[in-house]
Amino acid sequence: MTKLVARIKVLPSDIDIDLNVIVDRLNNSIADDVKIKNFTKEPIAFGLNALIVDFSLEDKEGPEMDELENAIKNTEGVSEIEIMNLSRQALG
Repeated sequence: MTKLVARIKVLPSDIDIDLNVIVDRLNNSIADDVKIKNFTKEPIAFGLNALIVDFSLEDKEGPEMDELENAIKNTEGVSEIEIMNLSRQALG
C-alpha cells in the first residue's frame, strides 16, 4: 500500500492571523484519513508568512485530493493555496 504526500502552500487571509491557529483549523477540517505530517512557515514579504504543509493521504481512486483542496480553501483564515508537489510514499 502506498500513500500520497501533498505539499501545499497555504496563504493566510490576513497578516495578523496566527499560523498555528490555521494549522489547528486545518486539522479539524480535513478528512479523518488525511493527516498533517509536517508544516513550516515561509516568509513571503512585508511580514506576511505562508504555511508549507505536508499532508499524507491514501493513494486510492476517487476525489480525495479535490476534497482536501476544498477543505483547505474553506478553512477560516485561508486566502489561497498552491499545490507545490504530489508524490507517492511507499510503506514498508
